Amino acid sequence: MPELAFSCTDARPEPYSASPTLQFLLRVTEATGVRMHSVALRCQVRIETHRRRYSGNEASRLVDLFGDTSRWGETLKPMQLSTVAVMVPSFAEEIEVPMTVPVTADLDVATAKYFHGLDDGDIPLLLLFSGTAFYAGEAGLQVELVPWHLEVNYPLPVEVWRATMAEHFPGSTWLRLRTETLEALRSYRAERGQVSWDDTLGELLKRAGEQP
Repeated sequence: MPELAFSCTDARPEPYSASPTLQFLLRVTEATGVRMHSVALRCQVRIETHRRRYSGNEASRLVDLFGDTSRWGETLKPMQLSTVAVMVPSFAEEIEVPMTVPVTADLDVATAKYFHGLDDGDIPLLLLFSGTAFYAGEAGLQVELVPWHLEVNYPLPVEVWRATMAEHFPGSTWLRLRTETLEALRSYRAERGQVSWDDTLGELLKRAGEQP
């Protein structure tokens, strides 16, 4: 019976993705010398929000998610980032494989709101593995389930997430609006001949006294 172990050795922006995507590098090891034909992995990626400290500025941005800091002992709960599939090819002893995890810039999504609220440091992730392992045994091809207890903590640098966003939306992000609000903004913009949405919102903020 194989003895598998997992670790995460690196994370970076996926350079060829059509939308923002993180690429993790997984190292898979087998300790008994069994030849692995393949491993069909599923990986749950969770954000362990309680496993880092937050500055005052970060805390103020995260009130929408977690409430007042006096309640954070109760409200800082794990957040599900993604569940992805990874096919590990044939190997003996050790192999490294990429794992891609899509992320969103939509600020109505809790994970994006959380990432945007962080200034620097690391994002504490927990990778939980399951799946099916195929290996060479005495009776031919054998099948075993990947044990549920195999999990990995990985500190994802905030700067890696920012670089991932910058690959697709440099210096900008997405804000979702109701159709009626968008049409009203479109009319306001057209009447004033403004070139960009930034100009439109900037003028409205200035008129509301929120911007010098």
